[in-house]
Amino acid sequence: MATEVRQVVRHQPPDWFTECYTQSTNAERQRSASHQVRQESRFLRNETDSQTKWDQYSNDVRLADRVDHIRKWKEILERTLGQLDQEIADLSEAKELTEQTLEAKNLPTDVAIECLTLREGRKNIDVVQDEPENQLHKEVEVIDGIKKILQQRVADSFEQLCLLQEARQQVQADLQDKNIALGIDIDQYNLSDRSSNISYKPDALRVPKGSTTPLQWEDFSRYNKERAEAEMRSSNRLREQIHHTLHQTANDQEAQKQATEYAFRKRIHEFERAKDELEWQKKNTEDEIAELENDIRGIEEAIRNKIRPTKKAETRLENRTYRPNVELCRDAPQYGLVDEVKQLYASKHALEEKLKQSQHALDGLYKNLQRLNDDIALKANSLRLDNQCLDVRKKLNPAPKTNVEHNLTLTGIERMKSSILA
Repeated sequence: MATEVRQVVRHQPPDWFTECYTQSTNAERQRSASHQVRQESRFLRNETDSQTKWDQYSNDVRLADRVDHIRKWKEILERTLGQLDQEIADLSEAKELTEQTLEAKNLPTDVAIECLTLREGRKNIDVVQDEPENQLHKEVEVIDGIKKILQQRVADSFEQLCLLQEARQQVQADLQDKNIALGIDIDQYNLSDRSSNISYKPDALRVPKGSTTPLQWEDFSRYNKERAEAEMRSSNRLREQIHHTLHQTANDQEAQKQATEYAFRKRIHEFERAKDELEWQKKNTEDEIAELENDIRGIEEAIRNKIRPTKKAETRLENRTYRPNVELCRDAPQYGLVDEVKQLYASKHALEEKLKQSQHALDGLYKNLQRLNDDIALKANSLRLDNQCLDVRKKLNPAPKTNVEHNLTLTGIERMKSSILA
């Protein structure tokens, strides 16, 4: 049976030795390369582990520093917010006090106008543009000026309050952002490799839109703080101005009030003197009328007393005309009787003339008495009106303090309300 020998490539011994050497060399080289890779991987593992731990430590420190920095600005902003709230409360109270003072000026205005209206009741010669009227008009002008100033202060306070509120909103918004950022950074600081809420995030290296630099971040908070402080300084100056305005306007109004009431008291004194003078003149005139009427009655009596002597003298003359012939002599009795009749006629005429003069003087006295009575009535009316004005002005006098209010003033509690304005 025939067998077939398969053809196999036959290598030469040198080839075999060469192959063995090559395999040995390759194995050694591969082991050397593997050993190098192992050494490098161990070094890299240690290096990366150290770098990771160092990076984690550095970032923990950075986060801690950032938390401290945020806390520092948070405390600054909280302090600023508290100061803003206090300043807003103080300015609001100052504004409210100014509004109350402005509203309280309606009473002095009404009183001054009422006094001017009352004095329109004067009549005739007493309608004089005197000092009380001038002071009343000046008082109205002063009060109107005070109202304008106070209204301006109220408007300034409202505008400043708006600015304070705007600054407060910015500080509060910044503070809220600081609180959120602080919470986030504290949470990141507390994270560890074993935390349960860590995971891979998509595009973790992205830069969020709206990111700022640390300098911009600090400048923003500093700007909010400095703006709030600037507004608080402006508010403090405004409160000082309000305080000064309230005191100045109160002093101006009180000075004008005193001047007006002094003018009223002086005018009332003048009216009383004039009225007393007129009443004294009236009394003297009435006395003169009584004496003149008595004299007129005496003159009339004297005229009547001349009737019978005249009749007697005329009868004698008439009867002596009946003497006969040569006896109708113009003797001494005749001349005497003629002179007597003429004297009687002259006396009667003089008495009648004097009676007319006396009656004319009496009419003048009665007319003057009527004028005096009318003028006294005018003065009494004007005096009554001015006294009524003074009674009306008593509304401007502060009400007497109760014992409780007096004690509050003595202990300083009452003054604490206005201390915020200083």
